[in-house]
Amino acid sequence: MKQFEYTITDELGIHARPAGLLVKKAGEFASTVTIDNGQKKADAKKLISLMMLAVKMGQTVKFIIEGADEDKAAAVLETFMKENL
Repeated sequence: MKQFEYTITDELGIHARPAGLLVKKAGEFASTVTIDNGQKKADAKKLISLMMLAVKMGQTVKFIIEGADEDKAAAVLETFMKENL
């Protein structure tokens, strides 16, 4: 299991466009990708689940990645977050 935390810097939080891109990126991996906002958890491969977290700017989320390609998935997703959110 791999984990990392990321604080959202986008002024709109995790909104529709980057959420859709994040779902696509997470879907590239066999590993399960869960995002925890401290109150709820969401499957990062499901757009509705991700949007239900309602993550705002300044909130920190934890990514929990488990599976065969978890090392690569964690590295790619952390880079994605830094570049997009």
